[in-house]
Amino acid sequence: MATEVKDLKNLRNIGIIAHIDAGKTTTSEAILYRTGLKHKIDLVKGGTGGADTDWMEQEKERGITITSAAVTVYWKNHQINIIDTPGHIDFTAEVERSLRVLDGAVVVFDGKMGVEAQSETVWRQATKYGIPRICFVNKINQIGGDFYKSLDSIHKRLSKNAVAIHLPIGFEKDICGVVDLIDMKAYTYKDYADHELTVGEIPADMVEKAKNARSMLIEEAVQADENLMNKFFEEGEEAITVDELKAALRKRVLDGDFFLVTGGDGRGVIVEKVLDLMTDYLPSPLDRDQGQTVGTDPKTGDQIVRKADNSEPLTALAFKIATDPFVGKLIFIRVYAGKLKSGDTVLNASTGDKERIGRLVRMHANDRKDISEIGAGDIAAVVGLKNVTTGTTLCSPAHPILLESIEFPDPPVSIAVEPKTKADQEKMGIGLSKMAEEDPTFRVHTDEETGQTIISGMGELHLEIIIDRLKREHNVEANTGAPQVAYRETIRGTAEAQGKHIKQSGGRGQYGDVWIKFEPNEPGKGFEFIDQIKGGVVPQEYRKPVQKGVEDTLAGGVIAGYPVVDVKATLYDGSYHDVDSSELAFTLAGSLATREGIKKANPVLLEPVMKLEITTPEEFMGDVIGDINSRRGRIDEMEDLNGGAKLIKAFCPLANLFGYTGDLRGMTQGRAASSMELYGYEEVPPNVAQEIIEKRNSK
Repeated sequence: MATEVKDLKNLRNIGIIAHIDAGKTTTSEAILYRTGLKHKIDLVKGGTGGADTDWMEQEKERGITITSAAVTVYWKNHQINIIDTPGHIDFTAEVERSLRVLDGAVVVFDGKMGVEAQSETVWRQATKYGIPRICFVNKINQIGGDFYKSLDSIHKRLSKNAVAIHLPIGFEKDICGVVDLIDMKAYTYKDYADHELTVGEIPADMVEKAKNARSMLIEEAVQADENLMNKFFEEGEEAITVDELKAALRKRVLDGDFFLVTGGDGRGVIVEKVLDLMTDYLPSPLDRDQGQTVGTDPKTGDQIVRKADNSEPLTALAFKIATDPFVGKLIFIRVYAGKLKSGDTVLNASTGDKERIGRLVRMHANDRKDISEIGAGDIAAVVGLKNVTTGTTLCSPAHPILLESIEFPDPPVSIAVEPKTKADQEKMGIGLSKMAEEDPTFRVHTDEETGQTIISGMGELHLEIIIDRLKREHNVEANTGAPQVAYRETIRGTAEAQGKHIKQSGGRGQYGDVWIKFEPNEPGKGFEFIDQIKGGVVPQEYRKPVQKGVEDTLAGGVIAGYPVVDVKATLYDGSYHDVDSSELAFTLAGSLATREGIKKANPVLLEPVMKLEITTPEEFMGDVIGDINSRRGRIDEMEDLNGGAKLIKAFCPLANLFGYTGDLRGMTQGRAASSMELYGYEEVPPNVAQEIIEKRNSK
């Protein structure tokens, strides 16, 4: 294995992101093979043992990626930390937390399908974090694979600023390499198992096409530099040198809104050209945000800037927790500044605790290589830290800093789960809490009324994998209930209510009295508490307890027992008793006012609504649309796809989509495919809401 790079300019932290089945993991496997980390390529489906980056049993069986896997490879004096992320929407949090710490990404597209639903989702996520990207159109060697149609779909659905840097040689099964528009040479191979690319002249029938494509590439590149643009207009494209062209393209890619596109058979030697694009055009840690990261002082809230330099105080972010059967808890970290060594004491800025670093390891999927230190800009894993969760900042105790954490959506699907034997109750609890620690979109709680253990996740597949892991990793067989929807409550009106708690029962009594105004908050803004007390009618020490009473009541729901969201509560009046008032009395008063106020403020039920995309042969389109309408769905738009297929985009309540994948297969003879993601929460129609409330309150 090559030695680790010392110059940050030669370090790359890259994510491989895509729609499910676009070939991310196969591309990652080919990269491992081409860089010498593997002696053969294991295909994801129909292969000889499963991919290295898909190391969980469930991943090998299903041929999908569930957890993001980290590998480190070395290519032409560069160290590349690659994270292969999941494509299924249920595991989108893995993509989110990976992108938070990466500097660049390779977006993989299925050349037969072009841009798909999850392609758009991961593209949006990358845009959110300002991640520069290159595009790899995979599978163009397969029947229906078409580089140019896929590029056109990128233009239509993602960005007009996507330009080919390589043109494929051949079509479908005859694909055998690319024309590189930088040096205007052909790079060819005989089949995907070829060990090296052959450099030669451009095929005669492609010369004109390549010249036109290069002219377009140069026109885009010179926009990065005014002097270069003047040179281009005055002297022509022949005056632009290869070095000038590459430097200008790199500048445009690093701006984050310009994307170079290549294509090929992701199993093979052509991934060397993808590796070249990573090292030539994607950013090093020094290129992102001028090589700086910004945090705040945990005590004062003042802004702190740290440079990507080993001499700076340690600044690192934990972005993933994993349980390793051999070493225990693994914490994946990105070091933004400073250096971390085995034996160092670090401050958990999120909790204020100090912990000692045990082992540091460089990860290769589920294998580990011990290292003595990790420097600025790098990614590795720490063994054995106790109180660290996803989004925790680790820093120098002498120089505290708090980095922005990672936000995750609330899981919309829940099921009740219980062990098949009483003896497994404790084991199940331990297993579920470990998985909840690893996965911030998986939650566990106990229903206080029924005593049942309720687990919540992003979708049916997510929870299915959790139950499977419970069985395999923790030896717990479990029974599960039917999936339940995570509804929410909110208010549409404004109301004022008094909460008065008085209790006299001999000795010291209890007295708390408040007036609170309740009104809707902006959607997505959550709960807001406003203190407008004047003149001390409610003393300062009792106002926090009032807020706690309001929050606790909102969390438990008012009309149907679901959390109340997006509410503004203003405490504006009240009274107290010199002797009988207490924090508990005002907590109870806040709770009483909340129950009364929410009931008077036109409360409504909200339900999670999914954005649904269905690809179907045209002959089944009527059945598919009729079925969506029957599920309270609404059609948003329809598009024509290659080969007479139709793309239907729709919005549909999650409550009506359980088992949808199987139903869709049944009505289309297995020829349609769908994907869905959480779109947001919308008001439940009154007649449906009444049924839900009655059912909930009858329990």
